[in-house]
Amino acid sequence: MTISGTRIVLLGGTSGIGLATAIAAAEQGAEVVVVSSRQSSVDAALAQLPETAVGHAVDLTDSGALRGFFDSIGRFDHLVFTAGENLELMSLEEYDVDAARTVFELRLFRALESAHLAVPLLNEGGSIILTSGAAALRPAAHLAVVAATGNAVIAAGKALAVELAPIRVNVVVPGVVRSPLWNGMTADQQEAMFAQASTTLPMGRVAEPADVAKAYLALIEQDYVTGTAVVVDGGGVLV
Repeated sequence: MTISGTRIVLLGGTSGIGLATAIAAAEQGAEVVVVSSRQSSVDAALAQLPETAVGHAVDLTDSGALRGFFDSIGRFDHLVFTAGENLELMSLEEYDVDAARTVFELRLFRALESAHLAVPLLNEGGSIILTSGAAALRPAAHLAVVAATGNAVIAAGKALAVELAPIRVNVVVPGVVRSPLWNGMTADQQEAMFAQASTTLPMGRVAEPADVAKAYLALIEQDYVTGTAVVVDGGGVLV
């Protein structure tokens, strides 16, 4: 399947990996629909996208708002879910059930709800791509909640690939990416973390959002791949 001429809905598509994917898809001739909870983020994204792009401000944690969005957009070809809150490390000693629930709420439960609402609108040959994280495959201290959520997303993607066939369902698993997900840290803290991670990665650097965007586009184009978790981490799970 070629990307040109397709219509792609990207939830979380106004920054980071989601925006990079929207830009790359639009450059290849797709009509993109980007969604964020903040209108300012939508406006900033549309300024970087062609005039054919459409943006919506939707609270993805509000079932009514989410359903209203899908009721209004019509048919499309691919759903890409990259929405996520800022990443924060949490030790077991600091465990906060509400903070943990927030991570699962957006990254898993709303991803599943979005898939549920999208299925009746997908054109023949359509697909759904969810987003996990490399902590699911190589956990570390203080990442129990993130690792658990990531593994749940991977498992859900595999199960949906069976349940929804012939609709294809895949998962992208990014490693450390220079993206707004780390905005809970100061700029200096982020740079120190990226520099330290770069010393251990076989590729010698952390990912840029555009690096990961290529995986989403590849999964859209490859119409014989389903139930797969594609790792884009510069070899991080190997070391």
